[in-house]
Amino acid sequence: MSDYELVHAYDTVNLHQRGSAAKIELNRPDRLNAWNEQFAADLLAALTTARDDPGVRAVMITGAGRAFSSGADLRDSARTAPDAPDLFTRLTQQYHPILLTIRRMPKPVVSVVRGAAAGIGLSLALFCDLVVAAESSFFLLAFVNIGLVPDGGSSLLVPSRVGFARAAEMAMLGERIGASQALDWGLINRVWPDDELADRADELIDKLANGPTRSYAGIKRQLNQWLFERMETQLEFEAHIQQEMGGSADFAEGVTAFVEKREARFTGR
Repeated sequence: MSDYELVHAYDTVNLHQRGSAAKIELNRPDRLNAWNEQFAADLLAALTTARDDPGVRAVMITGAGRAFSSGADLRDSARTAPDAPDLFTRLTQQYHPILLTIRRMPKPVVSVVRGAAAGIGLSLALFCDLVVAAESSFFLLAFVNIGLVPDGGSSLLVPSRVGFARAAEMAMLGERIGASQALDWGLINRVWPDDELADRADELIDKLANGPTRSYAGIKRQLNQWLFERMETQLEFEAHIQQEMGGSADFAEGVTAFVEKREARFTGR
């Protein structure tokens, strides 16, 4: 296959194109593609460019380095502790526009996961139309491990894919779900050997890019109507609860423990 051409290099995201297929590469590999303010701005810009380009008919999102995305960059939260961060504004102004752009884009979007898809990184993967992964990858609702609750639409997306019992297990236990288990549960669509992931993902995105684009757009509208009709309401509901959790002693302890690389000592306050 021919190589992708770099269209735009943002500070933390690269936008590539090959024919009518676009590839958005999350590019903070030293932080496992963790989200900060610049990352959110760059990702939204890349998605908007791909959406508005009539020459792009399918979009892939993948991560540089060892991870798809490890979630929010907790160094940002550590800077504000013990003061409560404004998580509501961060979610509604930085994260939600990205997720809604993916769902409303009249083109198929595929997430290609290698390594970790955790926290908001998991939400990003699941907001895409199809999720494919390497055998060694894993998925994690990591929020409870730092005293938070699922956000980024994961409280809607995860139970809709795997059911209430498994969603409660993922959210409350905060344990890794390996790729094969995620496939068995219905959380993701395909799992391929690590050394085949890139080529197989390219084949898939090329198939979509050469397919009936208007049909794909109509399918997305149907699925959005069926599942995501209450999407914006759920996103805002999550953000309100997350703001409550952001003011808790458990969240401050969770972030501090993460930075200090020790086990958190939660008190329920």
